[in-house]
Amino acid sequence: MTAYPIPLPARITTSILLCLVLMMSLALPHQASAQQTNQGHEEHQHHSAGAGKAPAPFIASTAKPFSGLMDDAMAVMDDGMRRALMNGVPEHDFVTMMIPHHQGAIDMAKALLLSTRDPEMRNLAQAIITEQQNEIRLMQTWLTRYQKSQAGNAAAPK
Repeated sequence: MTAYPIPLPARITTSILLCLVLMMSLALPHQASAQQTNQGHEEHQHHSAGAGKAPAPFIASTAKPFSGLMDDAMAVMDDGMRRALMNGVPEHDFVTMMIPHHQGAIDMAKALLLSTRDPEMRNLAQAIITEQQNEIRLMQTWLTRYQKSQAGNAAAPK
């Protein structure tokens, strides 16, 4: 049987789709419970936000094995997603959770760049870093615009 490699754009698209499916599977139970238990609250945090100490920032270093770097990246990403401020507006909540999720992908890709010489994997990791950084900038821009519009709505006379 001959194995045919999946082209890079298809792999990136597949990776993004898998990330979105994972995000939706995590968000749906939360959204249902948030609607039941937090009705009337303007802002709430995801899961057990604020509980416990935040992990140290991720640092890509050859001083740790790859598995340790992946554990660190996941811990920082999970903490960021748990602490994401949610307000019940789907677009806002999606963006506040996706920013740390994308940063987690960047951190993991940096760990891979320290650990592999495989040119295909290095190319994939670099593409993930570039694309996820661009998407984080887009989400931050949207979030800033959204927050300004909300502040303007709150200041407007009723």
